[in-house]
Amino acid sequence: MDWQRDLLALLLGFVVATVTTPVGVSGAVFLLPVQLSVLDVPNPRVTPTNLLFNVVSAPGGLLRHLRRGRLDRDLARSLVVGSVPGVVLGALLRVHLVTDPDAFRLLAAAVLAPVGLVILRRPAPGASGRRLGRRTVRVLAFATGVVGGIYGIGGGSVIGPLLVGAGMAVGTVAPAALLATWVASLVGVATYAVLAVSSGDPTGPIGPDWSLGVAAGIGGLAGGWLGAALQPRLPEIALRRLLGCLALALAGVYVVQALG
Repeated sequence: MDWQRDLLALLLGFVVATVTTPVGVSGAVFLLPVQLSVLDVPNPRVTPTNLLFNVVSAPGGLLRHLRRGRLDRDLARSLVVGSVPGVVLGALLRVHLVTDPDAFRLLAAAVLAPVGLVILRRPAPGASGRRLGRRTVRVLAFATGVVGGIYGIGGGSVIGPLLVGAGMAVGTVAPAALLATWVASLVGVATYAVLAVSSGDPTGPIGPDWSLGVAAGIGGLAGGWLGAALQPRLPEIALRRLLGCLALALAGVYVVQALG
């Protein structure tokens, strides 16, 4: 255990969550580039470690939603049913197919670029409250769960914008997507841990970095609470521009590194 590295992970998790929470973006999207570029977490360990961050950091925001009674249980159930098998498949693909670091950088760029564009796009005032069918939601959740299992975000950061873009209300989507992200991340961490044990090397690069993931998650838990409390006082437009441009810039860097 490297306590200095884990302390840095805690601080970075705190900063990332504090900045991303006010604009409704999962800190895991930006923590993965931090793991790759700052903390030097190797592939494929970076993915389950990112999922572990979700497991530890997400309950704070989830409890806030539950206390306010804002959880749409039917939508949450559909998202969980779709995303859990998706994240398991994503973990299998990550370990057996997406092993090349350059291929993973291209995948990271493919996630970061659309997320950056979504962040830069100002949310439309008012929500139609439109609902999608259960089967459609489950199919979308499965697809985004696969992406989340490979990248390490649980899928919520992808399915949320998709559902909102389809006309569903943000207040309805956010709690359900967060619950599905937490459950899928929990299953994803367990899947990677089992794969690590079955590989004959439980401490090898397939499993999560437990101490770093927990440390970053604790920082993310505290940062999420602070970010939510500061949301009314922070310049949301400026934060959106900063995070959106950062996501696009990181995507560009990864493409150059992968193709260079």
